[in-house]
Amino acid sequence: MTKAGVAAVAGATLMLAGCSGDNGGGGGDGGPVDLVLAGWSLSTTPEFQVLVDGFTEQNPEVTIDVLEYDAANYDTQLTADLAAGSAPDLYPLKTVTTLPTYQEGGQLVDVSDVASELSGDILGVDAYVVDGATYAIPYRQDAWFLYYNQELFDQAGVDAPDGTWTWDDYVAASSALQEGLAGTDAKATYQHGWASLVQGFANAQAGSDEKFLAAEWDYMVPFYERALELQDAGAQESYGTVTTNSLTYQGQFGTQKVAMMPMGSWYVATLLAQQESGDADTFGWSFAPMPQLDDSTLDAPITQGNPTAIGINPAIDEDKLDAAKEFLAYIGSEEAASELAAIGIMPAYTTEAVAEVMFGLEGVPTDDVARTAFSAQQPVPEAPVNSGTPPLQTILDDAHSEIMTGNISPADGIAAAIARAQDEVLG
Repeated sequence: MTKAGVAAVAGATLMLAGCSGDNGGGGGDGGPVDLVLAGWSLSTTPEFQVLVDGFTEQNPEVTIDVLEYDAANYDTQLTADLAAGSAPDLYPLKTVTTLPTYQEGGQLVDVSDVASELSGDILGVDAYVVDGATYAIPYRQDAWFLYYNQELFDQAGVDAPDGTWTWDDYVAASSALQEGLAGTDAKATYQHGWASLVQGFANAQAGSDEKFLAAEWDYMVPFYERALELQDAGAQESYGTVTTNSLTYQGQFGTQKVAMMPMGSWYVATLLAQQESGDADTFGWSFAPMPQLDDSTLDAPITQGNPTAIGINPAIDEDKLDAAKEFLAYIGSEEAASELAAIGIMPAYTTEAVAEVMFGLEGVPTDDVARTAFSAQQPVPEAPVNSGTPPLQTILDDAHSEIMTGNISPADGIAAAIARAQDEVLG
């Protein structure tokens, strides 16, 4: 269901009962409970329906509808609905760094009672703790992989990533791929337009929370220099082409326009689904750990990767609160994790049994390098979870587009961003 479609079914009891603040559909007397969960990109992000189906199968008295928001404007639209009192009962925090905004705005229920009952095998819970209270329960723990097309590597005569690459190796491989694929429509690699493709890895591998929050961002300069080097050499599409033509990373990798691509673990599920539907080509592919600054971290590679959690809207009808908390307890369980792993999503609950479900999927690569990427990488949030992060990220987003379009050099662009942060945010 899309937001635009809500008006068309406004007369339906189920949907009206699910809206926050509505007095219908309560379950205080043991009767049916109707909830609404926010989501995005439902056609390519099956995790929401998988979680809903798994929970409602066990709890048939509960109905949960998934309300689709625009992925690119999720927080803007959700914030507006929360302010208007029309937001869903349950909503994911699409980016962990937005937690302070919602929590400080009084827009999340304290779910410490749910968190206290979770297994120690679940990752990311601490990211949603503020002053000792937990405000959301993670169901997913993303980690970024280096996806690669084995057939294009073979065609170019280049060795595939083996889990020992540094960024220098990545650049060298890009150059070799560019030469080996000359005369074809394929480029060596693809960097999507998001600032996190540069800044997230810089923060995870070269920065620290303290440096980020103090706007000491010089460590980002080499990451930008490398991105521009690959862009200028033609090894990857230019930032201007990516943004102006609204290129999608799914289309670039899935239709074999690139030999490799850094992207999040969620893309495993998307690629499997698109290959099955025909929206992506059928070809041999796998993924490897992300390149590292040097060989000192190869045994436990550092990557960026955020948890994704779901919280409860405080405007929820009191009679629905218990059911909403039961849903959060379910998404933090091993059973839910296995359901997510079964569609290629990397869950927050991590055990060897869950990993075996993931690698038992038809089409998922099972080589040792892919298993290392799944189990050995150490995901670090792309930016600190702090109330000071959003305004700093706004400044860095502006710097990203200026640098990647060539309007300013990486060193000058980061220096300007630092000065702006000191002036506008840090005082």
